Amino acid sequence: MRTADSYRKVFPVTWEQLHRDAKALSWRLLEKGPWTGIIAITRGGLVPAAIIAREVGVHLIDTVCITSYKWQDQSSRLEVLKGVQGDGDGWLMVDDLVDTGRTAKAVREMLPKAHFATVYAKPEGRPLVDTYITEVSQDTWILFPWDSEVQYVQPLVNQREAG
Repeated sequence: MRTADSYRKVFPVTWEQLHRDAKALSWRLLEKGPWTGIIAITRGGLVPAAIIAREVGVHLIDTVCITSYKWQDQSSRLEVLKGVQGDGDGWLMVDDLVDTGRTAKAVREMLPKAHFATVYAKPEGRPLVDTYITEVSQDTWILFPWDSEVQYVQPLVNQREAG
């Protein structure tokens, strides 16, 4: 089980960066289609799935709802809140990231014939993904825009004087 201590680096992703990366993923997926529909892995896969759906011309979107994270701590068990019918044949599954691969293994078992795409991939989970755009190290926490907000930060000189 990973904890907050496992992450030594932070990779902040802005809305613009996420949009560019999801669109780049769309270019790769466009040539692999056509797709019956998209299955977004919630919650992280919702935004990339919406961008990809627009770019590849898919209007049928469903969700698989799984929970395993509480901030940077991953619980010891996955909880499937909502699944889907079928084996995934012709469907595109989309998530924001594959980390350890725990969620990816679960959705692969549910939908073994679906094409699994993530925007970001870490080494432990990468073998479970069919298509991805950016690989980051296992010890990096990806800070997504929906988990952060812009705020004022004191200039370094002020921080130095205060310390």
